[in-house]
Amino acid sequence: MILVTGGTGLVGAHLLLHLAEKEAAIRAIYRTEKSIAKTKSLFSLYQKESFFSNIEWVQADITDVPSLEMAFKNIDYVYHCAALISYDPNDENQLRKTNIEGTANIVNFCLEYNIKKLCHVSSIAALGDLASHDAEVTEATEWNPEDPHSDYAISKYGAEMEIWRGQQEGLNVVIVNPGIIFGAGFWEQGSGVFFTKIKNGFPFYTTGTTGYVGVNDVVKSMTQLMTSTITGERYIVVAQNVTFKKVIATIAENFNVKKPKLEAKPWMLAIAWRLDWLFASILRTKRKLSKYSAKALCSVDYISNDKIKNTLNFEFQSIDSVITEVIQLQAQ
Repeated sequence: MILVTGGTGLVGAHLLLHLAEKEAAIRAIYRTEKSIAKTKSLFSLYQKESFFSNIEWVQADITDVPSLEMAFKNIDYVYHCAALISYDPNDENQLRKTNIEGTANIVNFCLEYNIKKLCHVSSIAALGDLASHDAEVTEATEWNPEDPHSDYAISKYGAEMEIWRGQQEGLNVVIVNPGIIFGAGFWEQGSGVFFTKIKNGFPFYTTGTTGYVGVNDVVKSMTQLMTSTITGERYIVVAQNVTFKKVIATIAENFNVKKPKLEAKPWMLAIAWRLDWLFASILRTKRKLSKYSAKALCSVDYISNDKIKNTLNFEFQSIDSVITEVIQLQAQ
């Protein structure tokens, strides 16, 4: 039997849809009934409601050890998709608790229950830092603790350290490091907010570059790695390196709205994140733009996907077609 954590998020829900279609024996963790509704809506969006009943749901939390006891009974394989994504510095403690401590709990249960293999969903945020002579980030690029990193990146790197600890203790593991993930069904969170803002007429763009991937390619890579004999490896899952300007323009074109024409330059973002900090402090609201988010929007990062392409002969869907597909589904 397969256990999926984070089954009510973008990656986990699409993974459940894929596994349910294959009629695999699946168990998924949920925290609230409301969160399950998101996954059920995704099945409906793809007109595959009949497969939803293939999932056995267990109420649990990866940070609550007693609740995980029931979830791990009779489990052979684990996909660990659950994580907190936040770039708000005020969420530092919760990021560490969920992403590092929660992953440690999953690893400990996998060891205790003799799980055959664990697939962990990490992030390109946990990859290493380019040296001056390097042109692109790879799986072998070393993490430099002296370089500044967001709390989210640190928490995902810490989570990977827990996975490698599990490997050293005898657990078969694989890690995937996706770029920014585009997928349908979750319009009010993650990258879905990105689409919603542009649809409503977001006026700004930046010239930064990073890696993007469609959620179905993330799921496809995970399941191929899990059913292979590969263990003790990590794989970057990025379809293309694209500028934020181009991605935003492509989304605007698909929505048939005006493309953003105002470039948010680094100095403007530097002012913006400081003002955001000030207003959030006064009004006690969530941060919308952090120092690290502002920096990322202007950074030019080229991330290599050679390893997974060469290992699995993997072919990625283009980001343009992913964007078109996502927006077509949203219009239904």
